Amino acid sequence: MTSPLTVVPLKGQVRAIGPVFGHEEKKRGAIFTKQTVVDFMLDLIGYDSANDLFERKLLEPSFGGGRFMFGAVDRLLESWRRQTSPHVDQLVDAIRGVELDTESFTTFKPQLRIHLIEAGLSDFETARLLDAWLINADYLWTDFEFEFDFVIGNPPYVRQELIDPEQLIAYRKAFATMVGRADLYVPFIEKSLDYLNVGGRLSFICADAWVKNDYGRGLREKVASDFHLRDYVDMYGVEAFEVGVGAYPSITVIGREADGPSRVAKAESADKRYLDQLFEALTTPEGPSRSPAVQQIERVARGSDPWLLNITHLLPIIRHMEANFPTLGEAGCRIGIGVATGNDKAFIAQFDELDVEDDRKLPLATNKDVPNGELRWSGKGILNPYTDEGPLVDLALYPRLAAHLEKYRAALELRHTAKADTTRRWYKTIDRITPSLTWQEKLLIPDIKGDGDAITYDPGTLYPHHNLYFITSSKWNLRALQAVLRSGIAQFFIEAYSVKIGGGYLRFQAQNLKRIRVPEWDDLSDEVQSELIDAGEAGRKLNTPLLERIYKLRIGDLAFLEGNN
Repeated sequence: MTSPLTVVPLKGQVRAIGPVFGHEEKKRGAIFTKQTVVDFMLDLIGYDSANDLFERKLLEPSFGGGRFMFGAVDRLLESWRRQTSPHVDQLVDAIRGVELDTESFTTFKPQLRIHLIEAGLSDFETARLLDAWLINADYLWTDFEFEFDFVIGNPPYVRQELIDPEQLIAYRKAFATMVGRADLYVPFIEKSLDYLNVGGRLSFICADAWVKNDYGRGLREKVASDFHLRDYVDMYGVEAFEVGVGAYPSITVIGREADGPSRVAKAESADKRYLDQLFEALTTPEGPSRSPAVQQIERVARGSDPWLLNITHLLPIIRHMEANFPTLGEAGCRIGIGVATGNDKAFIAQFDELDVEDDRKLPLATNKDVPNGELRWSGKGILNPYTDEGPLVDLALYPRLAAHLEKYRAALELRHTAKADTTRRWYKTIDRITPSLTWQEKLLIPDIKGDGDAITYDPGTLYPHHNLYFITSSKWNLRALQAVLRSGIAQFFIEAYSVKIGGGYLRFQAQNLKRIRVPEWDDLSDEVQSELIDAGEAGRKLNTPLLERIYKLRIGDLAFLEGNN
């Protein structure tokens, strides 16, 4: 399938229809990978008509409109015709293409028939090949009679909530990599890798989230154990498809072969001339030395660890930090996320307008209260239905709180968190509120942000909402920690480990915040500690020579941070 990025349920399965952004052509699934990109990917896996392709086998797991199929067929026929006595028998096992959607399948099949007849094959030969090559089925449940030398295409991108629940359970049981919030393209890659011959190569263009996100850990571990990441091409910002899509695509080439160096590139264009040059840089021995667009990295795949592919020139620095300094958690810091209520309308309003008992509301911090790293409370408050000890309060003891919540009772009882509570405590929030966190000194960090400037110090005045992460510490002075993190260190680690979302923003998620490395507070000299505290209290960022001294780096190693500082 050429660019399936959203789906609708279809009789217990899923049907890829393309991203729905208000254009009818996208709703119909008319989303095609540009021919120049298709040719580039076929080149990368070595599907070259100069070779005897009729002796090899290629699989396209979700062919949709057939752009990859047409490209492969043309190369196969060109290779086949070079023989003295070509025979159609040689082509029967050369290709397998699978498509779930019957409408797409029945549309493409006659198109390929015409294409083969125009190429000089007889009606009989064409019918024989179409019957062998094309399969109308769910790829994940399809068995093949042999393994493949090449797998290529664009697997469906399907969020879990759009998959039929029973089908999702079946997928999870069948595919070990379908963990966490994994999208459907993850088991597509797993199955495709399993069907690769020794020496075979896979190339997919799809969303890049799996190379870093937690849900990709199983697939990354599989690649690290039995395969080799040959090439990785970041296609973000490149018009790789005939219409715009909202994903962050990349082209990945993985081989069933011994591990070795990986070549990583950031594509700048889908123009044929540019991609031809990029192909040469990726595949010739002297390529990286001749093209600044290509970097070569050793040991990209390390167990289930995220792949750090967008900071290739900075890998030695981050590896040094990870080898010599503790994580925030190990250094005595706690990372958490604010409260999710399940119904903000019922629980959140202006603090002064919440007509409940004084001890049943708390001042609330949202991401609007931390512009540019400064705490500016907008006056929001949140109801607190919990006792200081943890259980929910007895509403009979709080008539004003009971009266307020009763107005929203019908909506609150419909929430999953209320239905799942066998005690029917319908007024609980999704996350329990711990009032003491309000008065605790902490750093507040917006979930979605373009950089680390919004890391904000709260002396202990507000309770964080769920769009804010917080850091508390029993060891570090938080003003000093704020200065370190805002000086580019947080941004450095988040950019390395986070996946970008729409608009190029980064997600400062807990799983990535927990990877940030800092020195032990007690290992810093009194002079350095004072300097960090002064910088934090003054709202200053640290200069790079001081950061290099703190992290025991050479002069100039952190010069790349100076644009932030």
